[in-house]
Amino acid sequence: MRRLEKPVKNVYPMSNQLLNKTQTLQKIRRIAYQVYEQNFEESSIIIAGINGEGYNFAEILVMELKQISKIDVHIARVSFDKQATEQPEINIESKVDTFRNKNIVLCDDVLNTGKTLAFSLRPFLSIPIKKLQVAVIVDRNHPNFPMAADYVGYSLSTTLNEHIQVVLSDEEKTGVYIY
Repeated sequence: MRRLEKPVKNVYPMSNQLLNKTQTLQKIRRIAYQVYEQNFEESSIIIAGINGEGYNFAEILVMELKQISKIDVHIARVSFDKQATEQPEINIESKVDTFRNKNIVLCDDVLNTGKTLAFSLRPFLSIPIKKLQVAVIVDRNHPNFPMAADYVGYSLSTTLNEHIQVVLSDEEKTGVYIY
């Protein structure tokens, strides 16, 4: 007999909310200040967001950085199949030369095993860059790949059966959820 799995919901009950909208946006603002502190001598930096909520995080981070600094901030979208079991094709919605000799902050919503971030590094390893940093809203502390974030909004240890969802694309449901 085949066991049917419950479908995954897109939005979780408020009782499973770890961070509300205000708290989530405060975490992103704090990350913006940290990015600025580490890159204040740069004339420009690039914020590269992994497609989905990681890119939404990157967009908010860019807005925050523009409010608090005079650094010229550019944004790029990194897209690929996150379900791939081996290195997928990576697409960046920006010219590769844009990254040459720049500081780059790669953004994703949740750092779980590190696989998504490890896959997304590939295009940045083929060009000369000054520095590559990683920013995540939530670090779950379950590394299977040698990935660590330079900037973390919220760090928590979860069980392997628990899942974290960051919602930034829905104005009313913005927050961090556990299920």
